[in-house]
This record gives sequence, C-alpha cells and structure tokens, in this order.
Amino acid sequence: MATAERLRMRDVMQRTGLSRQAIHFYVAEGLVPPPTKTGQTMGYYSEAHVERIQLVRKLAEEHFLPLKAIRAMLDNRVGGMTRAQQAVLREVKAKLPAATTTLDARPTIALAPLLARLELPRREVSELERAGAVRVSGGKVSADAAWLIELWRDVRAAGFTRELGFGPELLAIYERGVEQIFVEEEQILARIAATLPAPRVAEMVERALPLVHAFLVRLHQTKVRALFQSVEEPR
Repeated sequence: MATAERLRMRDVMQRTGLSRQAIHFYVAEGLVPPPTKTGQTMGYYSEAHVERIQLVRKLAEEHFLPLKAIRAMLDNRVGGMTRAQQAVLREVKAKLPAATTTLDARPTIALAPLLARLELPRREVSELERAGAVRVSGGKVSADAAWLIELWRDVRAAGFTRELGFGPELLAIYERGVEQIFVEEEQILARIAATLPAPRVAEMVERALPLVHAFLVRLHQTKVRALFQSVEEPR
C-alpha cells in the first residue's frame, strides 16, 4: 500500500480521476512537478502532486483558463493571487472610491459616550471584544466598530437577550456565511483580474457590489418567507 508521501501513478490516477496520459501531459507542460525518480522507470508522487493536479484541473475545467494562463498563475503566485493579478488590483484600487477599498481602523469614537447614548452596559462590548468582533483602544473604537455596537444594542432590544442564552456567537453565524461567500468572490475577482484591464475591473466591481448586497438581502427575505410558507395551517 502506498504511503501518504509515496504515491504511484495508479494512486494519483485514482485520486484525481485523470488518465496516465493527462498526468504525464501536465508534467510535460510544467504545470505539475515531475515525480521523484527511484529508478530508470520508477517514480513516486506525493500529496502535493495530487493537490497541484486537482488545482490545475479545477482552473482548466471550471474556470476555463488556458494552460498558459494557469502556468503563469501557479508559477508566479503571491498569497492567493499572482503578482500580475495583484498589480491589476492595485490599479483597480486606485480607481475605486476610498469607502470601497479602505478599512477605517482608526479609533475615532469615544466608547463611554457611545454606550451612554445607546444605554448599553460595558460588559456587552467586552463580550464583543472577546469574540473578536470589535477592538477598543484607548477608550475609543473605529466607526465600523461603533456601528456594530449600535447594531448589537438593536439585536438585544429585539429580544435576543443574555437570559435567553444569546451572545456574540449569534453574529458569528452570519460572519461565517459571508466569509465563505467572499472566498468564492475572491476567486472570481482573481479570474477577471487576469483577463481584463484594470479600468474595466474597477467598473465591474463598483457596479456589482450594490447588486450583490441587494441580492443577499432579498435572498434572505425569500428564505424566511419560504420557512413560514411551509408551516401548515391547523385544520
């Protein structure tokens, strides 16, 4: 049986669903490193080979990228994107409004007056801090954090109280969902950054953001309606 780091060709074929010829082609094209040779005709692959082959196949079959573009992307990758894509994104950033591209992390709002206005106990913010939702520095918070604290006050007022067992993990449900969506969005952005000029990418991003936000709100409303629609009336 092959070990985790010593896979034979048949193991790689089984793991990737590709033929021997396709794997050899990926290697010959420089998309996948060659196997470790242990003899004239014997070579072993590793988990890294399997992951690389799966990535190449995904880029080719799901994103319709030509092999030349895939090779450039894999050989010149910085973080999640190639250097070329990051260069395009820097140009895109320069053409977008600052509100779209800049996080306002500066502590600019005094926390004590904010809590007094909201009539919210300091312990609520402490819970949000421990959950990593907000950061308090020098008795101040950023504008985004202030917005979240005010939202949390409204969540409490809506009845999601500590006594009923609700804490900041309630917000984490939605944060996890958005994070997963953004992983997919980042892949889309990387793809168009590899094929379109920066001004066009900037235009698409600026026009798409409000559409995506509106779609998410409407989709959530539809899910809620569908839930209550499924509840049968008593006979």
